[in-house]
Amino acid sequence: MKMKLTIELPDSPSRTSQVFVGRDTSAEFSEILASCLEDRVPYWIWDENVFALWRERLKDSAFPPIEPGRLIRFSASESNKRLSTLEELAAQLIALGADRASTLVAIGGGVTGDVVGFLASIYLRGVPHIQVPTTLLAQVDSSIGGKTGVDLDQGKNLLGAFHQPRVIWMDLQFLETLPPEEFRQGMAEVIKTAMIGDELLWNYLEAHTDSLKRRDSEALYEIVTACCRLKAKVVQLDEKETGHRRVLNLGHTVGHALERLSNYQMRHGDAVALGLVAATKLAVALGRIEAGDLMRLEKLCKAWDLPVRIPAGFTPEAVLAAMQTDKKHMRGKLHFVLPVRIGGVIDYQDIGLGQLGEIIGLLK
Repeated sequence: MKMKLTIELPDSPSRTSQVFVGRDTSAEFSEILASCLEDRVPYWIWDENVFALWRERLKDSAFPPIEPGRLIRFSASESNKRLSTLEELAAQLIALGADRASTLVAIGGGVTGDVVGFLASIYLRGVPHIQVPTTLLAQVDSSIGGKTGVDLDQGKNLLGAFHQPRVIWMDLQFLETLPPEEFRQGMAEVIKTAMIGDELLWNYLEAHTDSLKRRDSEALYEIVTACCRLKAKVVQLDEKETGHRRVLNLGHTVGHALERLSNYQMRHGDAVALGLVAATKLAVALGRIEAGDLMRLEKLCKAWDLPVRIPAGFTPEAVLAAMQTDKKHMRGKLHFVLPVRIGGVIDYQDIGLGQLGEIIGLLK
């Protein structure tokens, strides 16, 4: 069970990302890293929790050795996804001697990838980076495509850059130690991906819930590779999200608003699940999708204990106000992605806020 995928950008074929998916592939990663680095020096930035769980385990494998003085550990949480964290990490890199011949290696989940990717895009005006995603959410979504960013008080990922990683190495063994809550969050992005453009993946999710909950290797491989293929295809068509790539935002307009309103106490996957249900309810109201598809979505979310109703305390007015600072709000219009069927979406801009408020009210 191994897959290699190349994400090649048409406007710049030299800027490619190599995606590798497999299990127990430390030896392959060592070879990949040596080939990718050439004469560059790697500096490793780990989520400290992942480091505690995996560093000793990996010592017994063929995982690349980490030389003293090239390792940074940091607390990867949404509250630390800030400019101040970039400053702290950059200061540590300078102290360790990282220069323009360095490459940053991010090992952790989505926050780690977002922060280190953004840091790589601006450190000494830009150095390469490699992503080693260790959570389901990062493997199926955030590590692919070059989006990086940090949060502001006004919203998520409002500061960032597109900076494609040279290599994205995904080893399914990291998912063994992923807490059930974290695995559940990642499943929201898998469901989103299937809803966007992969009806076969959707059918697989409906038929293999039990094997996925057991974290069966073959089942994990199926969903991770399916998500990677779809996202790679979308990114190759529209790297900078000027058009088609916006479909990947399905569920995220409402989702990001809920995260912000909760002061990021609501987990990303839970927020995305609520956003998916909101978008699908709106699509039903507009006659864009069958009510039966909404029922299938809610059933699949419930199978993973993902919420389909907004908690008390989130008023429709507050959610609407939070969406006004979303980065998808442009020229007075809100780019709102709507599903039209299982495996198909449209980018819809003319959403009346009153109607959207009514839909959010129905999620109470």
